[in-house]
Amino acid sequence: MKFTYIFGPVFSGRLGHSLGLDLLGERICSMDCLYCEVGKTDELTLDRKPYVPADYLLNELRQWRDAHSDNLPDYVTLGGSGEPCLNSELDTIIKGCKQILPSVPVAVLTNSTLICDPDVQNALLEADAVLPSLDSLVDKEFAKLNRPCGGVSAAAIADCLIQFSKKYSGKIFLEILLSQGINDSQENLTLLKEYVTQLQPHRVDVTTLSRPGAFSLAKAVDSNVRKVWQDALAECITRFDANGSTSHQHIAKENTQAAAEAQPATDNPPDLHDQDRLAAKQRVLESLTRRPQTPSQLAIALTLPLSIVIGVLDILENEGTIYKSEPDRTATLNTDEPFYSCQ
Repeated sequence: MKFTYIFGPVFSGRLGHSLGLDLLGERICSMDCLYCEVGKTDELTLDRKPYVPADYLLNELRQWRDAHSDNLPDYVTLGGSGEPCLNSELDTIIKGCKQILPSVPVAVLTNSTLICDPDVQNALLEADAVLPSLDSLVDKEFAKLNRPCGGVSAAAIADCLIQFSKKYSGKIFLEILLSQGINDSQENLTLLKEYVTQLQPHRVDVTTLSRPGAFSLAKAVDSNVRKVWQDALAECITRFDANGSTSHQHIAKENTQAAAEAQPATDNPPDLHDQDRLAAKQRVLESLTRRPQTPSQLAIALTLPLSIVIGVLDILENEGTIYKSEPDRTATLNTDEPFYSCQ
């Protein structure tokens, strides 16, 4: 069964096997980040509307549940092609997900731009985990990297996120994405260390580009730079682990696991039936409609053998349905694998 607004489950280093819900349907966002893997924002706005009505999403989720009741995900994750908190029916969607899949926690991915809105805060209180991003507390870096709507400031986001955290009983996983030469400055690290010490999230995830961004100006930082940031910010979390080691060990585990799973398969590929091969082809294609990915990234996300993914990619490329990214678009992403995108 093909769904319009539901995708996955896919493997997420942060959330395990995650079933995604797209609350926008299009590239509608309050930022136009240089690194966005979905592509350039088509509609830059702070206006909240029912971009994808709650009824549409929840009806699809019921259909998905009825077809997959024996294989539930670790999380239902609200995100999609833009900023999910722009959907004015966020509260109804979160509550509906909990009614339909009561044993599955709900997570919300957000760029944090609407965290000062009381209605958004009240809706997010119903979620089990909130994953806000805050890439820089340096004004010029924030403006250059995240390119937000007018009136949005990093300082206001930071203050409102702390206010929200004081009344929120769920988990907060703060994400910081580093782009080389833009927000990897010592000034930003110093400010974020002070901020994380105050916020005390359950975890800090320091990431960098692993797929081509919307703009070529965004480039991945070196792995040793990322590690310095990981270590420094993990040490600031004392509320949930006196040494901050839980946060750091979690990140290290993610990296080790992802690297292990990304290794090429050495055994013979399984002999899939035609129906299974068709299903694998559909899953790969649906995943690539959302973001460019390498064969290894697809294999990890979709929990498919790498050999099967490579075979499916060859078929789709020969059909003209997908294409490989130009080498100059991927040269700074610390991978030798090609990226595939939909036409």
